[in-house]
Amino acid sequence: MASHRKEKIDAQIQRELSLIIRQKTKDKRLHNNTLSITGVKATPDLKVATVYISVLGSEEDAQGVMEALKKAKGFLRSSLGKIMKTHMIPELHFKRDESVAYGMHIDAILNELHQQESEKA
Repeated sequence: MASHRKEKIDAQIQRELSLIIRQKTKDKRLHNNTLSITGVKATPDLKVATVYISVLGSEEDAQGVMEALKKAKGFLRSSLGKIMKTHMIPELHFKRDESVAYGMHIDAILNELHQQESEKA
């Protein structure tokens, strides 16, 4: 499969899953938190897609979101199947993406250092 086609499919899965989670899921854990799909990487044969999830909030909230997504995996895949025009709808694997939280942590450290420098001057 050409890489640009796979990239388009990854982007479509990301877009559609975001909409499905926001509009069609009933689990409150998926609506009360700041949940974001940061990326999707499907295998070339489209049998499996790893969906990277970022959750802003406590560790407890993030674990609840991951459990809810794992529980809703079948519903999400079947909903994707009704929308997407591909021959195969991949099995969904959800993985936490810590990069957003890590970036916020680094930003806070830099702001603190900048503030200390300002106080010294």
